[in-house]
Amino acid sequence: MLSFWQSRRIPLSWLLLTRQPARLAVALAGIAFAGILMFMQLGFRDGLFDASVTIHKLFDADLVLMSPRTMSSIGMAGFPRRRLIQAMADPQVEGTTPVHWNLLLWRNPQTRSTRSILALGFEPGDPLFIDPGLAAKAQVLNQRGRVLFDELSRPEFGPIAEWFRQGKVVETEVAGKRVRVAGLVALGPSFGADGNIITSRETFLRLMPNTPPGSIELGLIRLTTGSDPAAVAARLKRQLPDDVSIYTKKGFEEFEKNYWRSSTAIGFIFTLGAAMGFVVGCVIVYQILYSDVSDHLPEYATLMAMGYRLLTLLGVVAREGFILAVLGYVPAWLAGQGLYALVRSGTRLPVSMDGQRSLLVFAMIFAMCMGSAFMAMRKLADADPAEIF
Repeated sequence: MLSFWQSRRIPLSWLLLTRQPARLAVALAGIAFAGILMFMQLGFRDGLFDASVTIHKLFDADLVLMSPRTMSSIGMAGFPRRRLIQAMADPQVEGTTPVHWNLLLWRNPQTRSTRSILALGFEPGDPLFIDPGLAAKAQVLNQRGRVLFDELSRPEFGPIAEWFRQGKVVETEVAGKRVRVAGLVALGPSFGADGNIITSRETFLRLMPNTPPGSIELGLIRLTTGSDPAAVAARLKRQLPDDVSIYTKKGFEEFEKNYWRSSTAIGFIFTLGAAMGFVVGCVIVYQILYSDVSDHLPEYATLMAMGYRLLTLLGVVAREGFILAVLGYVPAWLAGQGLYALVRSGTRLPVSMDGQRSLLVFAMIFAMCMGSAFMAMRKLADADPAEIF
């Protein structure tokens, strides 16, 4: 019989867990709830960080110039446009695009209420986004007072896309100036802006007449094929004055994310929420395993009296923790997928289930269950067959 058990043909851990189905169901529900809480907190955190660079990812650029006074996309500072001309002297720089960036007040043409919208101004003949279809749409911006409206903007800006597709003339006010919607683009809201419009540089300066002459907020640099963006960025940093900062496109995105991570409470709040879910799960699993060990303490003591080593019996409790981790993770993952879809449809945040987060939550649930199993083992380690009988 001993050799039969040592060969692990009897699934003792599984039998102990399923002996009381109601207790097992409560345990799995608690683990799944903790997992869902961790999925949602981490999903919101990462989704908000990803949403902060919605526009950043779309730029057709290898390098980006910004003012060193810029802290984030919600407060862009200007720098001299001539820095882009100086950057063109580098042999690996193929082209540049000066960009104006500011939050302006948009008037909802239906309700007459106002709301901040991100306005991007550029020369319509210059490349701006990776989307090749933008070049054709941008030609209408050569007419003064025309804008392209982001059809993925939040509905608070009005039924602009619907009216435009119906053939209506859509006019409204931006920063108190009259503009007409001449086309639609699909960009998506970001964490700093609920909607976007694209204008020509001429129209942007009309909307922002106090903009210093020759000043821009972003400078997009495109490099020749095969160039190393990091090497070119380092070279330009040595050549250009200190009134401009140079980032690779990836560094530009990380610059924005780091602002929301370090300068706001977003990262701390959602990370704390995930930690609370972890603690709640630990308490639930510990109570279940501790009760299981306590209820079966005479049986464990009998096995110890028969010659089973304590380490072998501790492995039974450890396997119970592993089984609970796997069975509790599956419903948490499935529920997380459904809730992410609900959040995407309701808020348009880019919240999705990626492999890294899936592994992270599984690792947290596994650590939660195994840690709780380890604490429950102390009850078994203290068991003395002579005292029990």
